[in-house]
Amino acid sequence: MSGHVIISHGLESGPEASKAAALARMAGALGWTHERPDYRDLDVLGPLGDVAARILRLGARAHLCERRPLVLAGSSMGAYISAHVSRELHVDGLFLMAPPIALDAEPRYLKAAMVPTRIVHGWEDELIPALDVVRWAQRRQDTLVLVPDSHRLAAHVEFCAEEFGRFLQMLAP
Repeated sequence: MSGHVIISHGLESGPEASKAAALARMAGALGWTHERPDYRDLDVLGPLGDVAARILRLGARAHLCERRPLVLAGSSMGAYISAHVSRELHVDGLFLMAPPIALDAEPRYLKAAMVPTRIVHGWEDELIPALDVVRWAQRRQDTLVLVPDSHRLAAHVEFCAEEFGRFLQMLAP
């Protein structure tokens, strides 16, 4: 048996979203346990939802996890909170899809622990400029895969799952 993954959905999405479901299927196929917390009750609390409460919810779930390695994965707002939680407690890896580099909410800027990190981002992302993500990943020397897609990465759902599978295999004990 391998480790555990917590997959966080984006804003205006849910735990059954296509990317979250695809990542969960891949994790399960590789013998990893997984969970997909639901943040929809927090996401209706303003234009960006309650970011701080999302971070607290994910942090509480991650804190209870005894399986290692522990990987946090997420799309958009889910990537943002995963990165922030990685600074608060020990995680073994981050898988970030379309991560916002900055928000008009607190915490304002994307920050993450220096752990193995893989990022998938769309060149045509209409919300988060690809070059902002390139600069952020470059400073950290993270693995970054840029694809010809928009913010939702809808044309690359299976690609994201495959990339996630490669990342988990790299981290497996």
